[in-house]
Amino acid sequence: MEDLGIGRTPIREALVRPHGEKMVESHPKRGVIVRPITLQNTKAMFESMNLIEMGLVDIAIKKDCSTFIKRMKATNQNVQKAIQENDVFGLVEANHKFHMNFARCSQNEFLVRAVGDVRTEAKRLSYLSYDNIIGPKKPIEAHHEVVFQEHEKIISAVLEKDGPRLKELIHDHILIFRQRIIVFMTS
Repeated sequence: MEDLGIGRTPIREALVRPHGEKMVESHPKRGVIVRPITLQNTKAMFESMNLIEMGLVDIAIKKDCSTFIKRMKATNQNVQKAIQENDVFGLVEANHKFHMNFARCSQNEFLVRAVGDVRTEAKRLSYLSYDNIIGPKKPIEAHHEVVFQEHEKIISAVLEKDGPRLKELIHDHILIFRQRIIVFMTS
């Protein structure tokens, strides 16, 4: 309040959304803190991501996804643009939007909300890890290009309504993200 020169009410109002997205926690007599990233929460996020996104496949391939495929293509172009411009924040946001558009292929508001919750946590991890080294033989730029290419394959599988291939791609995509987070958390 002192730094910004404003009262408690505007600060409380500003914290409503981050609190709703579980980015911050309220603690009596300590105030509000950024929710820590724990191994347990990260593991739970990946379990949830895998379960929900694999389940989305069975629903999405039965729906008309043409609107969402167009959006996925557009957001993946934003992924590529962010990679070329070395724009980490743009990359994380475009990646998030890509996955939310994939979720919208289900045309199920409950699943879209569930993906949103999981992907919001994934965004936190992405912001922290997107500019880290993946390994001595894999520069981060190569990893980013793999993400773009995987998105292109996911779009094709949705378009072709190829459920088994789409499940395999989603599974592999999550594993690659998980591996990057493991490297980040253990380095």
